[in-house]
Amino acid sequence: MKKDNLEELFERLQGTFDLEEPTLGHQERFLEKLNQTKGVKTLKQQKTNWWKTLSIAASIALLCVLGLQVFNTRPSIKQQVVEIAPEVSETEFYFANLIEQQVQQLRDAKSPETAKLVDDTLAQLNKLESDYSTLEQELINGGDSKIILNAMIINFQTRIDLLKEVLDNIENIKNLKAFNDENITI
Repeated sequence: MKKDNLEELFERLQGTFDLEEPTLGHQERFLEKLNQTKGVKTLKQQKTNWWKTLSIAASIALLCVLGLQVFNTRPSIKQQVVEIAPEVSETEFYFANLIEQQVQQLRDAKSPETAKLVDDTLAQLNKLESDYSTLEQELINGGDSKIILNAMIINFQTRIDLLKEVLDNIENIKNLKAFNDENITI
């Protein structure tokens, strides 16, 4: 028997394969059986899922809103002040560090005898700090920059002077207490 290769076989049998049409409804029955075994929907059974479309649209809208908020953020008050007067940031950094060191010394020196004095001083410092914030806002709003910058420096100097005076008073109170304790005899 002679062996034919596949190409010759198909050429010889061409036209003899598809002689009959499948019966009417064959494709629907086949798809239905396929559905039952694999859970695949037919074209007729597939419904438009609007929730998927809406969820994609909502996601895009959310991303747009977040993007607008990120790109349209206004600079902080500090950044706006630095834009108006760049030397303010260096001055503020120096004074803020000095004040913070003195406030820490003040808190460390707090004792039952000096508690009221320390608390009052901290309250005054908070008031001076809020005044400074008001000055910053006035500078941003377009006030006379030389006068406002001078007032800002005076505010820092006032805070430093207040802290020095209170620390000196606390030192005097401690010395007075130590002196009175030495003079008491048993």
